[in-house]
Amino acid sequence: MTDVVLDVEDLHTRFLTADGVVHAVNGVSFDLHAGEFLGVVGESGSGKSVTMMSLLKLIPMPPGEITAGEANFGDDNLIEMDHEALRDIRGGRIGFIFQDPMTSLNPVITVGKQITEALLEHTDMSKSAAKTRAADLLDLVGIPDAAQRLKNYPHEMSGGMRQRVMIAIALACSPEVIIADEPTTALDVTIQAQIIEQVRKLREELGTAVIWITHDLAVVAGLADRVLVMYGGRIVEEAKVDVLYSNPQHPYTRGLLGSLPRLDQKGHELTSIEGQPPNLLTKPVGCSFAPRCEFAIDKCRTEMPDYYELAIGHRVACHVNLDTGEPR
Repeated sequence: MTDVVLDVEDLHTRFLTADGVVHAVNGVSFDLHAGEFLGVVGESGSGKSVTMMSLLKLIPMPPGEITAGEANFGDDNLIEMDHEALRDIRGGRIGFIFQDPMTSLNPVITVGKQITEALLEHTDMSKSAAKTRAADLLDLVGIPDAAQRLKNYPHEMSGGMRQRVMIAIALACSPEVIIADEPTTALDVTIQAQIIEQVRKLREELGTAVIWITHDLAVVAGLADRVLVMYGGRIVEEAKVDVLYSNPQHPYTRGLLGSLPRLDQKGHELTSIEGQPPNLLTKPVGCSFAPRCEFAIDKCRTEMPDYYELAIGHRVACHVNLDTGEPR
């Protein structure tokens, strides 16, 4: 995969609150290739959702504010575009699947109208053609009796069906990129598996690039080509999925993987990460993970680590070589 469809450079986002300035995203850079499945993992508050929502200016502004960075999508820098220009991108060329379909779908409008609305906004389809396309989309995401289901309101559907509707809306205009923000969090494991399999199938059939935001490392292992690990509003490690799971080089990544049950390792004991996530009301000076890190040295507390390229496609923001315990 060589065609870069999205290139994000040094993105910074903050929120002005009554308690002070929350430094939510602190210099995030990454790229996304055509047809790639990119996993973004990290605990709650690590900046995953805010990063991706900032790209399309979906954060409330104010109190949110994008203070620096670029997000190059084709010939456009999304950060510099006004909201009117972004309307052609959102839902058209970039689809977004939100975390909670019950609050993301309009409760007083039928699901059919909500799907056709996207089609009429971003294409030159007639209403009848859009309705036919909407039924095809519901069928595509595995909803039976699709033509009849177009008449349903969100509350008449199960959680799994509502999430499928969100996927159908995101796919409506055959976008180049889909951003999925923890789309299976509120669903039971059976429905989660069905949704994940559906996204995998659609990606293979349509060639759409996917950014999948999650805290579930097991899901990422089975889906992603490449993984970004976030902590304290930064990417702390980036690698291909097999490399990340076999050779994690950031202590936070190791902690996350250590808390994951392993069926391939007999006698594997689960571990936990001691301490609390960073308070982002204080802009970090050194490494945000240093207070919780068993490998931390003095430099970690006073100097933000640069990215060390360990191999092609594998970079880590850590001052210490975890294999030797020596400074890099």
